[in-house]
Amino acid sequence: MESFPVINLEKLNGEERAATMEKIRDACENWGFFEIKLTYKLPFLKKAGESWDIPRAIGQSERLTKEHYKKCMEQRFKEMVANKGLEAVESEINDLDWESTFFLKHLPVSNVCEVPDLEEDYRKAMKEFAGELEKRAELLLDLLCENLGLEKGYLKKAFYGSKGPSFGTKVGNYPPCPRPELVKGLRAHTDAGGIILLFQDDKVSGLQLLKEGEWIDVPPMRHSIVVNLGDQLEVITNGKYKSVMHRVLTQTDGTRMSIASFYNPGSDAVIFPAPALVEKEEDEKKKQVYPKFVFEDYMKLYAGLKFQDKEPRFKAMKAMEESTINLGPIATV
Repeated sequence: MESFPVINLEKLNGEERAATMEKIRDACENWGFFEIKLTYKLPFLKKAGESWDIPRAIGQSERLTKEHYKKCMEQRFKEMVANKGLEAVESEINDLDWESTFFLKHLPVSNVCEVPDLEEDYRKAMKEFAGELEKRAELLLDLLCENLGLEKGYLKKAFYGSKGPSFGTKVGNYPPCPRPELVKGLRAHTDAGGIILLFQDDKVSGLQLLKEGEWIDVPPMRHSIVVNLGDQLEVITNGKYKSVMHRVLTQTDGTRMSIASFYNPGSDAVIFPAPALVEKEEDEKKKQVYPKFVFEDYMKLYAGLKFQDKEPRFKAMKAMEESTINLGPIATV
């Protein structure tokens, strides 16, 4: 089995650019995941005149997230476990995740100032951090466009909708579990949205992806970002890039921290395979696999089917598309 792809984006600015772009292409087509090491020397990840102390920003977010969990969430999680009798379970649990989470919305409207129990310095740090991650997500999307032969900015436009993309952060902690063989930190699923940027704990592991029927560890690395692709990018690329199943295992020792930021289409964005990519398909059947739909409609379906295979979701949206076409225009009086 090949090793998990770790990509050095510094090499995009030198003689190894072509080889680095090829690594990104391979990761998107065959893994759905890759990891990039963040350093001070990433001019690609900066726009002109910007400076971003990446290690400091990550370190601050990690520290404040762990402090917030200890102060505001750890006891609540313990009480939930006790109330549900989870410490005494003897059989596998398939309808619950061993995680403590909260969500921050950034775009199109932020709720960072409204989420309860956050210290002011934590709010400020996460707001600034999200702003930087938004820019980095868009720059990464342009790299994908380049590899796909799409015009620069195509994927951002595809996500835009009437109010721009949606962008939010899931802050998660995965506490020690007495029976890790019986309960997952997060059950296997694909992500519904676009591109996901994850800062994970560099000491406590647990994240795995499914490749060719085998679960592969996503290695925890200090000052790195894990990038993975969601269902919408699979649709837009007409299956050239894949969203893949992934999960979080529980551990008996240590609390795993996870800060996952989701750059997704706007709720009313219309998602469909890029015509330029469909035209390249020689197999006529491959031109008709993926549906056209409104992102919000997909999310409504996903809410009830998150922990199931993605293919039935795509088929359901395709059927909805075809039924709408077959109905034709609705007569009015």
